Amino acid sequence: MNSAPRIKGWCPGALCPMMSGDGLVVRVRPPAGRLNQRQAAGIATLATRCGNGILDLSNRANVQLRGVAEDRYDTLIDGLRDFGLIDPNATVESRRNILVTPFRTAGDESDTIAAQLATALAALDAPDVSAKFGYAIDAGTEPVLKNAPADIRLERDTDGTLILCAADHAFGKPVTRHDAVQQMLDLARWSLDQPDPRVTRMSRMLSSGTLLPSGFTTPRRPATPVPQPGIHPAGVLVATAFGQIDAATLTALAALGPLRVTPWRMLLIEAATTMPTLPGLITDPADPLLRVVACIGAPGCAQGHTATRVLAGQLARHVPPGQTLHVSGCAKGCAMPRAADVTLTATPTGFDLILNGTADAVPNHTSMHAADLPVLLQKAN
Repeated sequence: MNSAPRIKGWCPGALCPMMSGDGLVVRVRPPAGRLNQRQAAGIATLATRCGNGILDLSNRANVQLRGVAEDRYDTLIDGLRDFGLIDPNATVESRRNILVTPFRTAGDESDTIAAQLATALAALDAPDVSAKFGYAIDAGTEPVLKNAPADIRLERDTDGTLILCAADHAFGKPVTRHDAVQQMLDLARWSLDQPDPRVTRMSRMLSSGTLLPSGFTTPRRPATPVPQPGIHPAGVLVATAFGQIDAATLTALAALGPLRVTPWRMLLIEAATTMPTLPGLITDPADPLLRVVACIGAPGCAQGHTATRVLAGQLARHVPPGQTLHVSGCAKGCAMPRAADVTLTATPTGFDLILNGTADAVPNHTSMHAADLPVLLQKAN
């Protein structure tokens, strides 16, 4: 039996949805990762009216509506357009992969630069990069997006100077707020000029030995730990198990303030100063569920070999603090493209266990049964 997953080479959007096991997956890309209260409440209403009422928060700070019926899709798009959440066309949508630090402030100009970049990417002459190619505006006081997926990044060095960075390369290039967007676009065009058209992501170009243009000599600051639920200067950060949230919870959160969607599958309630007490929210940074990542699995995904999230929830207490377990329904590893401390990849014959690797890496153990996994996890740790 051929168990290899089907790699589509693109991510779902709103104008380019993807059929999954529970219906259409429609991914909404909030401008600058922010939903005002009307937009957040509106998405929740549309998720119930047109889908199954379940939403996912993605590692690109997007919101996915699940189980959308094909005969309700047009109604959904009309509703999202009324809320200002639809791009002019699918091409512009696919280019607008922009992460913005959730901890931005008015003085760091992140919103201004992100808006300028979005406008530039909508132009006819914008770089025609891969649909998975992304940008990160991480220009707050500390870099918090280093572990989030992005090909081109904007950060600050130790002196507060803006620097242009490529993927995980250790050095950046000084830029100003006036030329930052143009420099990002130039770097994207440079990536398109590389000799192997099959290599479309910056990290792969650099790992293959490709040298960046001149000027990338400023050391980058080290990454900060992934933020945890709690009260932060920008607001209150809350999580849900596996980044899944139901429409009722989203409606309740929308009533508390504007929401910033984060690449950590958490929501920041803008300017809030107290932790909410809503069912289903994770507000304790020590909650074991924060150590586990899992995709929707079967039957929600047609490529998933088994259900994943119930199992992941059961295994969470076996994951030590500071480590991450990734439970993937197939070898694509959509929920966590980077390596985890322990990865369990579902196959037709059980689970492959992979240490310090991705879901498609060579396994350390194969064909494991669910009953064996707690003991194996304890040994692995």
